Amino acid sequence: MSQYRLEVRVKPRPGLLDPQGKAIHHSLNSLGWEGVSDIRVGKAIYVDMEADSPDAALEAAEAMCRKLLANPVTEDFEVSMVGELEGAGS
Repeated sequence: MSQYRLEVRVKPRPGLLDPQGKAIHHSLNSLGWEGVSDIRVGKAIYVDMEADSPDAALEAAEAMCRKLLANPVTEDFEVSMVGELEGAGS
């Protein structure tokens, strides 16, 4: 097995209320950045894990998102491979 680092980006679904994004948008406008038309706030999660292959690591991370890391009703997610970690594996 090899050790992989993955990045999971979770973001609010388009069209749904994003109170944190709205508050930041209002603050930026108040500070003079009136050209900002919208702000959406999400989260980035970094996962280091062992897997047989990059595809297996991506599949596992997507399953994690569907079960825990993202709310399927209000959030979308993207999983990407950051890289294979050196010195890992047996």
